[in-house]
Amino acid sequence: MVSPAIALAFLPLLLTLIIKYRYYFVLFYRAVLVRMVQDCRTGLSREERAFQYVMTHATPGDPDSILDTFDHWCSKVEFISNIGPKKGKVLDRLLKETCPLTVLELGAHCGYSTVRIARLLPIGARIYSVEMDERNAVVAEKIIRLAGFDDDTVELIVRPSDEVIPRLREDFGVERLDFVFMDHWKRCYLADLQLLEGSGLLGKGTVILADNVIFPGAPHFLRHVKRSGLYEYRVHRATLEYIRGIRDGMAELTYLGTN
Repeated sequence: MVSPAIALAFLPLLLTLIIKYRYYFVLFYRAVLVRMVQDCRTGLSREERAFQYVMTHATPGDPDSILDTFDHWCSKVEFISNIGPKKGKVLDRLLKETCPLTVLELGAHCGYSTVRIARLLPIGARIYSVEMDERNAVVAEKIIRLAGFDDDTVELIVRPSDEVIPRLREDFGVERLDFVFMDHWKRCYLADLQLLEGSGLLGKGTVILADNVIFPGAPHFLRHVKRSGLYEYRVHRATLEYIRGIRDGMAELTYLGTN
């Protein structure tokens, strides 16, 4: 049995660790513990609960109302790893600057970023949004349609990204991607970027924005970007969405083309 004296000796270290990593404890509580309790209590997934909240609190056909309602739910009720409003401003700015006609989104999740992108696209533009989780894709479809976007603007593809990318030209008639947003599994970032490089769909000036490259992180992806010589790039420093105190970042790449 540990003596009180030994326990007291470790108390300062324990307090230091709690203070240093307090935001990670908050994240674990909100993203894991609360989710487990609510899953058991409601019988619904976290994404389904978010949709129910958005459906009853947002204005149908108003994308900004839907985004604001999502942000409130994610910051005050339960945590979902959307891009969020602060990092979302970087996405918004790039979309306004580039005015892309063909957009690929890897990781629709529950439709938040899809709506955020679609609301800023020019007339005639189209976004191909990829989500491999069928249950999340059902929620994303509902959110996208609730925001007022039809199949002509948003095509939701429910398949793994590594199956979709090689067949974008053959199955969907895509000849060039103007903008790519990556927010799916971070371990897939590098492999999918290399698939895009080999697909012939990236053209000079294509912009790729990858979220969460600092936390949870995508070090192999960033290393490839830096060493390949194929991109101009910068990392937008930020904090994790809806959780202050955890450093994160988004990588903005501009494809230079091959020599």
